[in-house]
Order: sequence, then structure tokens, then C-alpha cells
Amino acid sequence: MRVLVFRHLPHEHLGLIEPELTRRGIGVDYADLYRPDAAIPEPAIYDGLIFMGGPMSVNDGLPYLEREARWIAAAAESGLPVLGVCLGAQLIAKALGARVYPNAVKEIGWFDIDLTGEAASDPLLAGAGPRETVFQWHGETFDLPRGARLLASSSACRHQAFRVGSSTYGLQFHLEVTPPMIADWCSHDALCGDRREVTVPIDKTHNATRLAELAHLVFGRWCELLTLHSPHS
Repeated sequence: MRVLVFRHLPHEHLGLIEPELTRRGIGVDYADLYRPDAAIPEPAIYDGLIFMGGPMSVNDGLPYLEREARWIAAAAESGLPVLGVCLGAQLIAKALGARVYPNAVKEIGWFDIDLTGEAASDPLLAGAGPRETVFQWHGETFDLPRGARLLASSSACRHQAFRVGSSTYGLQFHLEVTPPMIADWCSHDALCGDRREVTVPIDKTHNATRLAELAHLVFGRWCELLTLHSPHS
């Protein structure tokens, strides 16, 4: 099996998703379409698609994001498994007809999310606590696409996780991050404007152990979902 991963900056990489893929022998190819010299992939030949984060907006009119949105819509229609993280979740929402817009506040750092009743029986999130502390770095939010199931909310941002159908998932928060990734993000110019708005220093290790447990649970189950829903399996 093989998945195609869409990165939008070099430092917004798979993180804790990668060990789960490797453990199951799932290969990875990268589509870095933000690079002018990037080759155009064929998403339909893969067993699943993963869309990572980035500081840009889905409303910026960037041609590569518009192309990714079209591929998401096609994947959702065909039943090809899709996972979107942060910007990736916003791309899924836009691709499936929902509005993406600035959130009332930026969530940057560690924040609590509340899992919905729907999450208690969800194939990925069942077994997580009713409230979990996760890492966030976003200034935008989205409406839920038609037919989506809300899986998690926070006090500052209602739409934190959702599922469309049985194999399309959007996570606004970052389960994939490690302490070195957080430290790296804090050092990048593209994110420094956001970081200057944070009044409390970001502790990169604050809930890292529990976050890694959640990543193992959620991303491990997403990998298992590939075997059930991939059109090539």
C-alpha cells in the first residue's frame, strides 16, 4: 500500500503519522506542489491521501491549493481515504463546499478539545477521553461540509474534527507534532508573526506524552482504515 502526502512547507511534515505508516509497511510519496518545479502526481493511483498544514489560507487563490481541493473532492466522491491536518482540514471543508474564514481568535499552543458523542463510536477517535489537550496553530476555521459528522470542538473554535462519509477526516489540531517539531515551528519566519501574538511562552513538552498516545491511536486506526476503504486493496 502507498499514500500520497501533500506538504505545504518543508517543516510541516508527517511527524508522528510516519511511524504508524512505517509500522504497517505503507509507503509514502510526497507532493510538494508549492515548489515551482514539483512534478504533478496522479492521486487516484494511491491508497490514501494526506494533506498537511501550512501558514497560507485556502482563500489565497494559490493554484496548487485549488488543484489539491479538486483532488480532495474527487477522492471523497470515489471513497479514497483522505486525512487533512489543520490547513488540510480547511482544504477538505472548502473542497466539499463549506466556507473557510478567520476564527474569532487564533489558537496557538496547547488547548483543550471536547470530543462529541459521535466521536465515542468513531472508527478513529473511539477510546479517546471526553476532553483532551492537543497542540494548535491556526487562525482560520470553517463550516462543516454537508453531511459531515462533528467529532470535536473547543471553546474558541467549534469545528475541531469531522468525518465525511466513512473515509474522509479533517483535524484542525496537530496530533502529529513532537517537541522538536514545535521548537522548529517557533523558529520559522513564516510563523513568527503568529508566535508574537502569544502572551504565554509555548512549552513544547507540555502534553507531549499524551499527544503521542493519541497519535498512535488515531493515526494507527487511519492506517487500518486504508485496508478497508482503499479502492486498490
